[in-house]
Amino acid sequence: MINKAALRDAATVIVLRDRSSVLMGQRGKSAAFMPGKFVFPGGAVDPQDAAVTMPPMNPRCANRLRSESRIPNAALTAAAIRELWEETGQILGTPGQWDQPAPGWEEFAASGFYPDPSALSFFFRAVTPIGRPRRFDARFFLVDASNLATDLDDFSNAEDELSHLQWVPLKDTRRFDLPFITKVVLSELIAHIARDTPISSVPFFRNNDEAHLISRLGGTDAL
Repeated sequence: MINKAALRDAATVIVLRDRSSVLMGQRGKSAAFMPGKFVFPGGAVDPQDAAVTMPPMNPRCANRLRSESRIPNAALTAAAIRELWEETGQILGTPGQWDQPAPGWEEFAASGFYPDPSALSFFFRAVTPIGRPRRFDARFFLVDASNLATDLDDFSNAEDELSHLQWVPLKDTRRFDLPFITKVVLSELIAHIARDTPISSVPFFRNNDEAHLISRLGGTDAL
């Protein structure tokens, strides 16, 4: 019998440093989802993420992110920033003091920053295939490391969900044990860097029952 695990909204952050390396870490060997794999920081959207007040993302990305989405943009971008903080200790935000942090945001608030998604670019969307023990509708956001407010080599505030946090050179990523979808996203990233043009459309890897098609949000369909 096929596992019909509920599909959860999720957000992932691709942090690009000097256009040549990305921030990745290794999931635990006993993790229920992608055990032992090297991944970008990210995770499921929590209900309290929608309660966080912050600036909007850029309008072009916001319009694409709303395409075929039932969840508010702010909840997705807040989740992306929170997961980046929790899993790496890195902060995407602006200085400021919170009046009353939303549940789950207390430690981020204590850092003296507000989350700021204005530098995030909606880059990729993918749905976990049916049959996996956990399934996510993941939105991948791209951000340049220069926008982080923290020391890029200091991961001391990270939680223990990811180990071996490091900046992986793009040319070396294939040497790591990567999930299939991460390989696809990295290929898209390398092509994007080579084009050196603004993002014209966002790939959506649907993983439905009929065909593994990639459509493009804000563009035309492609195989």
